[in-house]
Amino acid sequence: MSKDNVYIEILHHDKNSKARYGILHTLHGDCELPMFMPVGTQATVKCLSPDQVKACGSGVILANTYHLALRPGEDIVAQAGGVQKFMNYNGPMLTDSGGFQVFSLSELRKIKEEGVTFKNPLNGDKIFFSPEICMEIEEKIGADIAMVLDECVHYPATYEYMRDSVERTLRWAKRCKEAHNRKDQALFGILQGGEFEDLRKHCAEELIKLDFDGYAIGGTSIGEPREVEYKMVTYASKYMPEDKPRYLMGVGSLDMIFDGISKGIDMFDCVLPTRIARHGALMTSRGRINILNAKYKYDFSPIDDECDCYACKNFTKAYLHHLFKAGEEFGKTLASIHNIRFLIRNMEMAREAIKQDRFEEFRKETMEKFGSERGF
Repeated sequence: MSKDNVYIEILHHDKNSKARYGILHTLHGDCELPMFMPVGTQATVKCLSPDQVKACGSGVILANTYHLALRPGEDIVAQAGGVQKFMNYNGPMLTDSGGFQVFSLSELRKIKEEGVTFKNPLNGDKIFFSPEICMEIEEKIGADIAMVLDECVHYPATYEYMRDSVERTLRWAKRCKEAHNRKDQALFGILQGGEFEDLRKHCAEELIKLDFDGYAIGGTSIGEPREVEYKMVTYASKYMPEDKPRYLMGVGSLDMIFDGISKGIDMFDCVLPTRIARHGALMTSRGRINILNAKYKYDFSPIDDECDCYACKNFTKAYLHHLFKAGEEFGKTLASIHNIRFLIRNMEMAREAIKQDRFEEFRKETMEKFGSERGF
């Protein structure tokens, strides 16, 4: 990979797992790995300013190609100087391709070999996304990392459908690679294949032949049982190249993040921390709490006494309980700050544990204290 683009530098491998510590180098700054990436779907992390996201320790954050193409339109983002300048985020960014919308908007789209036709939920117009159009939009948006267009398949799927879908995803990936011209923007391939190891292996091997700048695992966290999710990541991760960034898409629960790290995954993203925060659910070192519960009305302790976020250092559970009960938006902001910082702080601690060859010990201690095998 060209050193003037996005590339990974691995500095240490944990001796007791496949976890690895390194640096992701980008034109908009360097980020330590492994890392959690907050999601800013429409060029904003909901309820937070870019400075607040930065204060949480963020590196890369995500924006969504499909949603930005709907509004304000990729040409406006380009005229602003790219997505970083448009939203005033001083750091690296990544754009999803719209592949997840192939899954999430299944009632509003039709898939064919040429691409995907969506029904615009804003006005009912038809929108067509081909691999070539997707690349054109992502180049105009201008994030450091662009993702190829893929098909994210519903679970469960038959072997036959998944096999055909993988072949389509591979053809689309090749078309994306051929259409992608922006030299200062990395392009990641997306590894699909569902719960079938031979399809995951085949997809990985064919994507590697195309020599992408990084590789992502797609098609997880879409409603499958936890044991299937673990299996999917196991099947996919073993075939990913060592010298490229590895990204597990759409995962924000602590157990799945730790599982991914132990299998050598570097990057994670999810809307989970901000989505549940807006409903009063808070991640803490001792498990998840609902700040709307009556018991917090007179609780003048911080959300989490082990957390160093702005919310925990300055406010109490009683205050957040009041804000949510009163319908004050500031409560959503504080809760979102806390949840994002909670995940990023756990990544910081995970990185230190990897450097000390004690990641698995750290993982066990953290999850035991959290009080659940499922970290959300």
